Amino acid sequence: MNEKLNEVLAELVAREPLFHRKELGTSRMDFQAMTAPDFWEIGASGKVYDLESIWDILESRYKANEPDDWITSDFRIRALGSNVYLLTYQLQQGERITRRSSLWERADSVWRVIYHQGTIV
Repeated sequence: MNEKLNEVLAELVAREPLFHRKELGTSRMDFQAMTAPDFWEIGASGKVYDLESIWDILESRYKANEPDDWITSDFRIRALGSNVYLLTYQLQQGERITRRSSLWERADSVWRVIYHQGTIV
């Protein structure tokens, strides 16, 4: 892997698991800053989520302030264009293990997620 791709990988690993890193912000404004306007997600259940439903879920999650323990592993990255990357990894939350994939774009030195999917292992 080349040096640039290693740098991108490190930057994106610091942002995943998506929406589980309180240090990146917990407000709707924070979520908007990290997502593309046309972002969408397919959850591990197979359900499709748009931005509004995701923001509602996230605001409730952070207000509840419940423990959110997780372990990530097996990160891989692939450049899909000059500023678009596919990041995949495994996420363990208790006994539940999922494979995750996120499409990220960098515009003006800012990372925004375009798409995310989780699949139960």
